[in-house]
Amino acid sequence: MRQQVKFTNGTHILSGLLETPESDIVCYALFAHCFTCGKDVAAATRISRALTAKGIAVLRFDFTGLGNSDGDFANTNFSSNIQDLNAAADFLRQEYNAPKLLIGHSLGGAAVLAVASQVPESKAVVTIGSPSDAAHVAHNFSAHIDDINEKGEAEVNLAGRKFTIQKQFLDDINRYDTSHIKKLKKALLVMHSPIDSIVNIAEAEKIYQAAVHPKSFVSLDNSDHLLTNKKDSEYAADVIAAWVSRYIADN
Repeated sequence: MRQQVKFTNGTHILSGLLETPESDIVCYALFAHCFTCGKDVAAATRISRALTAKGIAVLRFDFTGLGNSDGDFANTNFSSNIQDLNAAADFLRQEYNAPKLLIGHSLGGAAVLAVASQVPESKAVVTIGSPSDAAHVAHNFSAHIDDINEKGEAEVNLAGRKFTIQKQFLDDINRYDTSHIKKLKKALLVMHSPIDSIVNIAEAEKIYQAAVHPKSFVSLDNSDHLLTNKKDSEYAADVIAAWVSRYIADN
């Protein structure tokens, strides 16, 4: 069953979709989409639906300033993404059950790694094509960084769409490193394609090396960064469902 939901982060109303299985719910999962994407990007949609078919309820939502959520993207940053995820976890906790599984795609993966310690009920974390730290995302607009620093902001073109990036965004992403990954104290699954042209697979290696066991790595052979091929996203969901069953049983 697919249900539109809304919840708040401060004064902003965030728009989400909660997909629940027809059968008994194994657990709830929270999905964080990629940088400047949205809850309806193909990878988020397909992975969520495939997980639902395996008994896992999934909440995916638009970060502040994107999709159908309130706010101005120019005023957001990585820290506000973390706040949004906390608000989503609170929503699930209050209305259903707290998420035991956190999944993040691309920068969303860095975000779930950063927020995991603030969601004590979560047992497992999955990153898909994710950078090891938030600052990596700056390569998407590297040609504009000098203008952003000098003028305070710049309009950049990302995947054919125009966004305003402010200096506060750069300052914020540079505050984060990988030190929190070692302190995760949750099972970690790192998924990455060796031919990812947006986030190099070396970033997956950094995440894996920074983490302590239990940790696993799965190569998403031949898939692109956005998992645009349906078979790739369904394969990722199959692996996630099988892997996480070990960590949520009897919890």
